[in-house]
Amino acid sequence: MRSIWAGAISFGLVVIPVKLYAATEQRDITFRQVHRKDGARIQFRRVCTLDGEEVPYSDIAKGYELPTGDMVVLTDEDLADLPLVTAHRIEVLHFAPSAQVEPILAAKSYYTEPEPAGARAYVLFRDALEKSGKVAVAKVALRQREALAALRVREGVITLETLLWPDEVRKPDFAFLDEDIEVRSQELKMAASLIETMTEDFDPEQYHDTYREALEAVVQAKVEGNDVVRPAGVEAPEPNKQPADLTEILRLSVAALKDQRGQPAIEAKPAKSAAKDKDDDAKPPKTRSRAKAGARKASA
Repeated sequence: MRSIWAGAISFGLVVIPVKLYAATEQRDITFRQVHRKDGARIQFRRVCTLDGEEVPYSDIAKGYELPTGDMVVLTDEDLADLPLVTAHRIEVLHFAPSAQVEPILAAKSYYTEPEPAGARAYVLFRDALEKSGKVAVAKVALRQREALAALRVREGVITLETLLWPDEVRKPDFAFLDEDIEVRSQELKMAASLIETMTEDFDPEQYHDTYREALEAVVQAKVEGNDVVRPAGVEAPEPNKQPADLTEILRLSVAALKDQRGQPAIEAKPAKSAAKDKDDDAKPPKTRSRAKAGARKASA
């Protein structure tokens, strides 16, 4: 894993230098928008609505639109002057019972790893936090935005969960909440009994993404049936480098994309061609050739 942030956990006079790593990832199949007729990629360009000309990224700024239609343009210098005291610090504000930090507030999770110099303080804080059964409520700035966060322990690692601010959680405004709906006690007992019957420990390993697996199977079937489109200008791969399965195709696609962007690509091992395997099988073993040569020499 690659760290995305370096700083320190700070509470009281204790400072623990740590690095942050993304704890989760989305395992979804990504698609490109293409022209249905020929499979060519669709390009998106940044165009000025005033003169219709394409605008380079370096000339793009942030704009805040007013109700009147006027625009407030913010520059990098304007944003640099904003207070961001937690840019390199996870500042613990206080501790709270774990149940009070509602799941709806959770945004994204990160693992923290201690720097060698702070490993002992990290372990001490981890053990004390886990034993307390509480979470540490903190503030941290990631990607130029300060967020509320919670520190808790998972599998021996202090995790940081960024939280939504209270005004980012919508209020449930539904008509049935104001209605007087009667639930009989017998119905409630039956519902509770059903819940009890279906109760078991939660094991996430027993669940899997059936939709993604089915989608991968559809893509793989089209590849195996040669139901693919090669857009104009895209060179065909060499026969001995034809990918054998979807995993190899995805790996080669990533390598090609990195190559286009000038980034170092992961070298993919080409699959052996059937013709090469046949030629290798047709060659006599070296030991047999040497034996025949020795026999001819002895008869001479």
